Amino acid sequence: MTRRRPHYAWVVAGVAFLTLLAASGFRSAPGVLLVPLEQDGFSRDTVSLAVSVNLVLFGLTGPFAAAAMQRFGVRRVVLLALLLVSAGSGLTALATASWQLVVLWGVVVGLGTGSMASVFAATVATRWFVARRGLVTGVLTAASATGQLVFLPVLAALADGRGWRVASVVVAASALLAVPLVALALRERPEDLGLRPYGAPDDAPPSVASTGNPVKTAFAGLRLASHSGTFWLLAGSFFVCGASTNGLIGTHFLPAAHDHGMAPVAAASLLALIGVFDIVGTTASGWLTDRYDPRVLLAWYYSLRGLSLMALPVVLDTGSVPLLLFIAFYGLDWVATVPPTIALCGKVAGPERTTVVFGWVFASHQLGAAAAAFAAGVSRTATGSYTTAFLVAGALCAVGAALAASVDRRRPPPAPLVPGAAVLS
Repeated sequence: MTRRRPHYAWVVAGVAFLTLLAASGFRSAPGVLLVPLEQDGFSRDTVSLAVSVNLVLFGLTGPFAAAAMQRFGVRRVVLLALLLVSAGSGLTALATASWQLVVLWGVVVGLGTGSMASVFAATVATRWFVARRGLVTGVLTAASATGQLVFLPVLAALADGRGWRVASVVVAASALLAVPLVALALRERPEDLGLRPYGAPDDAPPSVASTGNPVKTAFAGLRLASHSGTFWLLAGSFFVCGASTNGLIGTHFLPAAHDHGMAPVAAASLLALIGVFDIVGTTASGWLTDRYDPRVLLAWYYSLRGLSLMALPVVLDTGSVPLLLFIAFYGLDWVATVPPTIALCGKVAGPERTTVVFGWVFASHQLGAAAAAFAAGVSRTATGSYTTAFLVAGALCAVGAALAASVDRRRPPPAPLVPGAAVLS
């Protein structure tokens, strides 16, 4: 009997997973390197500013990267992004002034990571999959969490033993290692190989590449989405998501643990453990998104996250078993919001425009992350603890739950974004 070869969509998904994994080192670096940078003469406010710039560009680059992937190809955009991450992180090891840290760590790496991130995952899932789309989105989103698992303890040990500059070079090298994999194995569209997307019916129309200007396409997507109340509700809830994950915990959990007397490597291992649970939680969220109302899922995710953040100040003082319970509980919810949010973005202007619309929603996520990263640093400087930041983030999560529950499931009639670029999947 002839064995049927796996659909090439799974190869593309595997390449995307490994690429996101290799580039995720920088996403785990801020929390690990904040204290060593401070000890090397950089103020905590300066480091928080560099992280905030990075997070803003990480988000704002998304919609333009999504449009550029349509116009110039996923492979070209991702290769350029990996080179930017590698160059920015590598040159950061030579930084001696605050402005250099902001330019390299904030701007250069922010543009590079923003050109991949969730829009890369959304593009692969939307373009290559019809069946199992939510599951694939969850798995690819979990790649960054897996990267935390791989990188956090290693970077913490390097920063503690060899210095933060060596850790920065390791991040640069890991991103560079993904370049040959992308160049050789990543393909643009199923139609290029004579295939249909995985699970697509035989009569499904082929996808069409955009020929429009990526900048115009991105802004046209924003104009179209801005007329939808669903878009603003998703953007608002994702602002809360970014504030309560990347901005607060991703950046400040290790310094907060340090304030409570925890060793850097031990704290990094706990944050990496969040990544372990996130792999389970985000993959499960993708599976659930294929089957249940994504609004209900989001409302539950934000509510549970808020409760865990409000308990964190007490948990850090208690330590031991309560802290491990927080890690497990919070980790399952870390980025479980992504698959249902992407699914609801398809309701804003149709599945063909999902990635551009999600790019703008993700920009809101990173604005929230940047605001929280900077505000938490200022709060810590002013009050001497992170308690206020954790409590405020918990309250914001309740707002996020209410916004998500208010999303209208009805899908509006599709409308072209720009002439000659109607298909933007």
